[in-house]
Amino acid sequence: MSWKDPLMQAPFLELRGINKSFGAVQVLRDVAMSVRAGEVTALVGDNGAGKSTLVKCVGGIHPMDSGEMFINGSEVHVHSPREAAQLGIEIVYQDLALCDNLDIVQNMFLGRERTSGWVLNEPEMEQLARKTLDSLAVRTVSTVRQPVSSLSGGQRQTVAIAKAVLWNSKLVILDEPTAALGVAQTAQVLELVRALADNGLAVVLISHNMNDVFAVSDRIAALYLGQMVAQVKTTDVTHAQVVELITSGKSEGQQA
Repeated sequence: MSWKDPLMQAPFLELRGINKSFGAVQVLRDVAMSVRAGEVTALVGDNGAGKSTLVKCVGGIHPMDSGEMFINGSEVHVHSPREAAQLGIEIVYQDLALCDNLDIVQNMFLGRERTSGWVLNEPEMEQLARKTLDSLAVRTVSTVRQPVSSLSGGQRQTVAIAKAVLWNSKLVILDEPTAALGVAQTAQVLELVRALADNGLAVVLISHNMNDVFAVSDRIAALYLGQMVAQVKTTDVTHAQVVELITSGKSEGQQA
């Protein structure tokens, strides 16, 4: 059965009525959002729209003031990143959280090392790291023992994404994965983002780059001043309409 089959279109993640304030400032207002397996959902919005706060609520970093969160139709309560990871939710932040002094394998298993008795099981970790990279059709990394300090920006992003999917994740959230990358590296990362969804994962792509959004996303969710003003199929809107949603919260030409 294809991941695009209508029978598979029930959301993996569904948010209803999410509110979040910091002191007197309300950052999220009654936000609803759905994310489906096998699709890339682009989360767009201007600086201060609430994108990062929403993602951190999903990831268990910020508690929601009110609202409901469902995974595969069942309500869940996430109080920490560890609980989010147990539900299959992984977030790749813009800083990537990689250690330059460690190699690819050591970074991918950092804090989750495999052991055999009291000894690190290096062969098993190498094998799993290589298998994960191969499953994502990553061919740009010659050896999994290459130090992260020697990698290009695109290769670093690739390792961070592979690290996220190594742990049987089902939803991967990517925060500006192509920021500061060149044209070739951007194309490489976008191909990987598309591969995640084609492998059946639910993917949320946070991006300000409309070319990237339209290149890989299936749906677009637009936040404006903490409110979800639209969730549409990418094929139903134009670049100009999405920019209107981001800058004004509405688009006269937007299709229902």
